Amino acid sequence: MIRTIAGLRTRLAEARAAAPTGSRVALVSTIGALHDGHIALIRAAREHADIVVVSSFVNPLRFATAGEAAAYPRTPDEDAALLSELGVDIVFAPDVAELLPDGRVTTRVGAGDLGLRYEGRTRPFYFDGLLTVEAKLLQIVRPDVAVYGARDRQRVFLVRRMVRDLFFDVDIVEVDTVRGDDGLPVSTRLDALDGADRAAAALLPRALAAAASNADRDVDACIAAAQSTLMGESRIRLEYLSVVDPSTFLPVDEGYRGPAVALIAASIGENRFIDNADIFLR
Repeated sequence: MIRTIAGLRTRLAEARAAAPTGSRVALVSTIGALHDGHIALIRAAREHADIVVVSSFVNPLRFATAGEAAAYPRTPDEDAALLSELGVDIVFAPDVAELLPDGRVTTRVGAGDLGLRYEGRTRPFYFDGLLTVEAKLLQIVRPDVAVYGARDRQRVFLVRRMVRDLFFDVDIVEVDTVRGDDGLPVSTRLDALDGADRAAAALLPRALAAAASNADRDVDACIAAAQSTLMGESRIRLEYLSVVDPSTFLPVDEGYRGPAVALIAASIGENRFIDNADIFLR
């Protein structure tokens, strides 16, 4: 694993020089603790590029406190073995001092008002911190392609907007969410659930499916159907449930017709989950 920006730039220059003319570079940015969802991103990156770079950085700007960041699970040995098995060309794993030399006192990219909605409502710092580090990685690696998972659609939307607004010369590829047999998106949090909590969590994708099945009515019917699916399950603490326009990521107006995204977030015990589904309001 390469730990320094200088080392990464040297290795990238060598890889580009050794590759055929016109070869492309893909970046997959992660915070480590890799799982099947990351494997799907890396395989998609390989389909779109000749040189695959994976970053592993637990971004402290995404957490409310240093203690929360320190508590995030880390599996560096397992991650290194997996990345080697997948044939990743370059792994960039800087420490905080390398990527954020002044810590939290750093120039930041702002997500704007949208960064305070949905995921940003309870974590108003989250998307500014996320975009700041994504911008640094895009600047350092200069990839032709950057690959993100669809599980966090708000993140993908905001990264696309940042790339457009700041004129980054990179294509954004969005990869479908990898799900378990019960429909849940794969996540590091799933291992912390007991059987009853996992059964409760599995109601979240079912709620989204219920919303989609009522899309031929109206947005209120979609939300009501999703809420009905969750009724009676006391383990679920619903945080938000919304239907948004994918072109603006703002809630759709009454009477809206066309493609939309249903978003859901909830806590079960000490674990928090997000999910989404494409729907079409008729």
